Amino acid sequence: MTALSGGSGVFGKQPLVAGVDEAGRGPLAGPVVAAAVILDLADPIPGLNDSKKLTPKRRDALYLEIRQRALAWAIAPCSAADIDQHNIFQATMLAMRQAVVALPVAAHMVLVDGNQVPVGLPAEGRAIVGGDGLEPAIGAASILAKVYRDRCMAELDLVFPAYGFARHKGYPTPQHLRALAEHGPCPEHRRSFAPVREALSVQSLPF
Repeated sequence: MTALSGGSGVFGKQPLVAGVDEAGRGPLAGPVVAAAVILDLADPIPGLNDSKKLTPKRRDALYLEIRQRALAWAIAPCSAADIDQHNIFQATMLAMRQAVVALPVAAHMVLVDGNQVPVGLPAEGRAIVGGDGLEPAIGAASILAKVYRDRCMAELDLVFPAYGFARHKGYPTPQHLRALAEHGPCPEHRRSFAPVREALSVQSLPF
């Protein structure tokens, strides 16, 4: 797992609250990605929200703006192999913790979307159900995680074009399930997920 990080580097005396969210728990392929963002309270970014409620064009614009204007940000992916090793819940918690640890400045408080706080955070953490629509920092994190993961899947589509990753981002759409049945899993498929396991078992049957 390799985390990316950055930020404006101008912190002042404001409390440093990191918002954390993830993207990609449900897909059959590709990484789960977590992001952590500390926003500048003196320089609010308008339009932050749950990434699923934004258009792709708006998400892309905010992705750049967050990375330019946030006090600090970090993105941490956890690979399909890691998901198979740890399970999707533990891999998600691992990615979230890694994103917080990778921030270029230590947060005083961590706000996590959902109902679980990763263990081992370097600061006090609080879970907020629906936090990506309530807390701007969590909304910013959801945007970074979503856009980064979508771009990862577009890159995987170039390597494994038979599956249509650029279109469905690895989710179990009818098109993806048909390709999985026809071609079998690729190295980026999560073998611990039932549809992938089933495709593997069919593929290994003697004919």
